[in-house]
Amino acid sequence: MKLIGLSGGIGSGKSTVARMFRELGATVIDADAIVHELQAKGTPLLEKMVAEFGGKILGDDGSLQRKTLGALVFRDPQALQRLNALVHPAVIQEMGKRIQAAASAGAEIVILDVPLLFEGQKRGSGSAALLPYAATVLAYVPRAIQIERTMKRDRCSADEAEQRLAAQLDIEEKKALANFAIDNSGSLAATQSQVSQVFEKLKKV
Repeated sequence: MKLIGLSGGIGSGKSTVARMFRELGATVIDADAIVHELQAKGTPLLEKMVAEFGGKILGDDGSLQRKTLGALVFRDPQALQRLNALVHPAVIQEMGKRIQAAASAGAEIVILDVPLLFEGQKRGSGSAALLPYAATVLAYVPRAIQIERTMKRDRCSADEAEQRLAAQLDIEEKKALANFAIDNSGSLAATQSQVSQVFEKLKKV
């Protein structure tokens, strides 16, 4: 089994690239999806987050208000560190279970979709970032498109989008760390062509 790391900046269309890899036959483990599952209403992780940040991060129905939490942590590096200290260990544990399940099922290529993969590699922190990847792949778009897509997806202001980008490595730094880079700023057909080419190369690493 080959473990491949996939990442991309906010608004880079990483989920689209992950879906294309899945359609080509790869097993994809989505860190964001795991986070959402572990932070669902009534879960132990959400209870720990409320204890750390207060009930203001919850909606009237007791579910996590991600926009409220994001506004809190993306403008305060220390708050972001406190959040990561709660979330990362739980996510890593669940990822490990899913990697083992994929290996037991005979998966040949397992793609671990991790938003802050390259940040963790550069800083030497974050267990998901330091796994023994056979290769890493970056999905990217120009910064202006990142901001535009983030504003539309998260219904936030340009300043809020800029704050979120500032919490991540610059895209050029990520390119330098990645084994393969996929430009996702063009048509879906153009992205699909790049993904198919990279997938063939991943079979040989």
